[in-house]
Amino acid sequence: MNAPDHPGILNIEAEPQACGVAAPHEAAHLHVSGRALYVDDVPEPRGTLFVAPVLSKVAHGRLMNVDASAALAMPGVRRVVTAADLPAANVVGAGHDEPILPADLIEYLGQPVALVIATGAKAARVAARAVRMEVEPLPAILTIAQALEAESWVLPPVHLVEGDVEAAMAAAPHRLHGEFAVGGQEQFYLEGQIALAMPGEDGTMKVLSSTQHPGEVQHWVADALGVPAHSVQVECRRMGGGFGGKETQAGHIAVWAAVAARVAGAPCKMRLDRDDDFLITGKRHPFLGRWTVGFDGQGRVLAIDLTQAAACGFSADLSGPIADRAIFHADNAYYLPAAAIHSYRCKTHTQSHTAFRGFGGPQGVGMIEAALDDIARHLGLDPLAVRRINLYGDAPRDRTPYGMQVTDNILPELIERLAADCGYARRREAIARWNAASPVIKRGLALTPVKFGISFTATMFNQAGALVNVYTDGSVTVNHGGTEMGQGLHTKVCQVVADTLGVPLAWVRITATDTGRVPNASATAASSGTDLNGRAAEFAAREVRDRLRAHVAGTRGLDVGQVSIRGGKVLVPGAELDFAAVAKAAYAARVSLWSDGYYATPKIHYDHKTMRGRPFYYFAYGAAATEVAVDTLTGETRVLRVDILHDVGRSINPAIDLGQIEGGFVQGVGWLTSEELVWKPDGALATHAPSTYKIPTSGDVPADFHVELWPEPNREDNVYGSKAVGEPPFMLGFAAFFAIRDAVAAARREQGRGPLVPLSAPATPEAVLRAMEQ
Repeated sequence: MNAPDHPGILNIEAEPQACGVAAPHEAAHLHVSGRALYVDDVPEPRGTLFVAPVLSKVAHGRLMNVDASAALAMPGVRRVVTAADLPAANVVGAGHDEPILPADLIEYLGQPVALVIATGAKAARVAARAVRMEVEPLPAILTIAQALEAESWVLPPVHLVEGDVEAAMAAAPHRLHGEFAVGGQEQFYLEGQIALAMPGEDGTMKVLSSTQHPGEVQHWVADALGVPAHSVQVECRRMGGGFGGKETQAGHIAVWAAVAARVAGAPCKMRLDRDDDFLITGKRHPFLGRWTVGFDGQGRVLAIDLTQAAACGFSADLSGPIADRAIFHADNAYYLPAAAIHSYRCKTHTQSHTAFRGFGGPQGVGMIEAALDDIARHLGLDPLAVRRINLYGDAPRDRTPYGMQVTDNILPELIERLAADCGYARRREAIARWNAASPVIKRGLALTPVKFGISFTATMFNQAGALVNVYTDGSVTVNHGGTEMGQGLHTKVCQVVADTLGVPLAWVRITATDTGRVPNASATAASSGTDLNGRAAEFAAREVRDRLRAHVAGTRGLDVGQVSIRGGKVLVPGAELDFAAVAKAAYAARVSLWSDGYYATPKIHYDHKTMRGRPFYYFAYGAAATEVAVDTLTGETRVLRVDILHDVGRSINPAIDLGQIEGGFVQGVGWLTSEELVWKPDGALATHAPSTYKIPTSGDVPADFHVELWPEPNREDNVYGSKAVGEPPFMLGFAAFFAIRDAVAAARREQGRGPLVPLSAPATPEAVLRAMEQ
């Protein structure tokens, strides 16, 4: 721990004082008092206008005409913007395949066709409903099955083959065919999509955006306005939630607001109401998985041929990397000696689906977990025994299908400890007795693991920059390219900077993410926000700290090693100096008190064409044991108890990490049990409001909820020895889903039905009843 120049050490003079502490969220006092400023809370500049979208009423059609005369006659309406009014190119999107506003072709029901600009938000929305459009309907593809039949793709199919699958399958003692579907999921951020665009001098534009990726918003707005990137400044102090839904799709709102501001020559705000947000923006990708798996009598997988088909919507957006990650997580925690994975990226005439916590990983994990669950029930084995026997292990059982060696596998020990701590074996026996005596309420128990790769699979995004400023009164500001959406990133970065400089945490303030300060920043996504930005901020703070130490050493005739900083004091032999006084003296001596820091993740490499390499810096691990009750008369399910053991490395902030684990698990359970997206035959989203779309509430969280952290630092050199925690816990929710499957299996046995449980996700009451009767 005390090697003086090891890059993973935050403070070479002392053990950290801020990291490892459950410090409050840096804005918690503002959140609870209602003083935290979100985009909609920022005072609007004088003359601000408001923008509302005009939405398509058909899923697919040829746009013949837009009649805005009735809207323009309404009070307060200033302009109606169509594709013909755009100031520059009419293209946007992560795949550069979406129109800002459609000129001739409509591709989903709810697609914005025009923008109404008015003096008030309500006036704009009312007028938007008065705009009429003439559309020639065209056939629409709305389901994965329709897209597969029509070979309708947003991107070409991808195939990954490892080993001789055909020969291994033929030699396997047992074979099963299976299917598992998972639905989409609405991000349901508390703060809806919003942007405020303010024209400046000389063709510049400042945009306040609720976005996970200010840099991308900057580039999109610049392209839409036909100006260089340096003419657009994007700022984000905080978001009221993101969950991936603001990684790319916040860019559309910002572009529409900026285009309106340019056309109107005035500041313009665009804030989607919840219904419009549901209709316009993309969700988690629905997936359909089909497989043939070969295995032995103990349940050990010998070969698998797996098809993954994703409903992507009308454009590519992030579907390519999301579907790639579903491939990378098709193994989850298990060694697959021979695997063929076929990925189809289906074009449908719906919203363009996008990032959501886990980014395709949960869909891939669900398929292999369903296959192992089927194997166990086919052989009459405990599903946990089958999961254990398939875990990664020593060579040669340590290589993924994409060629990465699993060198830090702690899952066998982690699962063993969790199973013992939660009394898994004893509880399975108790549940069997319960089910034998209870004709209506059946219980189920499942323990499932997760192995989640940490890094952007697009290698170029694994970089970050930061700025650290020390002022002459000893106070500190830090700025970096990551964004705060409630996950505690800014808090952790402040903790890292405080320990690196050797000052109290209260002396460090974070400033708004701003493309004018840190350019070309990656999205805050892929669970890498702290890994990237925390390390960049650490490097910046280290530069300033070392300059201060060198200055003090030089003025006192000391070696640098004799100068240390801790607790806001600069320590030298025989004296203790005030940090602020040292900073002021260093400034007077013309020593720079600010520095930038840059970090690029090491070791990673990945060939997109061959799907081989090391796309991840390390893996985060975890496991959950969940017990549920199922009412066999109504299909209602209830989570009774949860036990989680999760790996976050050495925790920078245990309170934040525990909150992420608990929240991720509950959100995962919601996706798998109650959150159901339903599209009507005409392409309209029927579940477009809280009244029809059910997210988990506090009443769905069991009182018996235990979470512990695995006590081991990251084996890779990561900031403070920590591991990412944003996405991996989401997949722990599968323990609840497979516990429901376990309870349904008990009911089916009593009815004399087959051992396999035909239950896909979400396991709504209707789906549970169908699974018992099928």
